[in-house]
Amino acid sequence: MSKSLKRVRAALEATGEPHEIREAGEARTAELAAQAVGCEVDQIAKSIIFRGETSGQVTLFITAGGNRVCHEKASAVAGEPLGKADAALIRAETGFAIGGVAPLGHLSPVRAFLDPRLFDFDEVWAAAGTPRHVFRIAPTDLERISGAARADFTE
Repeated sequence: MSKSLKRVRAALEATGEPHEIREAGEARTAELAAQAVGCEVDQIAKSIIFRGETSGQVTLFITAGGNRVCHEKASAVAGEPLGKADAALIRAETGFAIGGVAPLGHLSPVRAFLDPRLFDFDEVWAAAGTPRHVFRIAPTDLERISGAARADFTE
């Protein structure tokens, strides 16, 4: 088991909430992940990372699988212009590789925002630290555990 997957498992277990981590094959896209677990694309909670142009810090946007982050709205929510976060910065701040960024279990605290669309479902699936693993969670639990604030940042 990878260190990243172990970190996500430990973060989930620390909550005391029931959880299920599932190997989903190659789940690098929301569409592939949804097919693997048998859910709607919007039940996939994608983790999108941007770099603050002023602060240099990463900001996490957890969005429904079929939604796209609107750069202007996301910058307004973050309170600063946002730019692309490269793979090295993402790994350094979160401990995860692109394609497997989980919404929890980061190496450093990460400011996070959550797409309200996810609350249209009883359960959603998110990356579990690798591009091949996902975990199931209630959106309200995801909000609490991740510390993400609900915000309007999608197109």
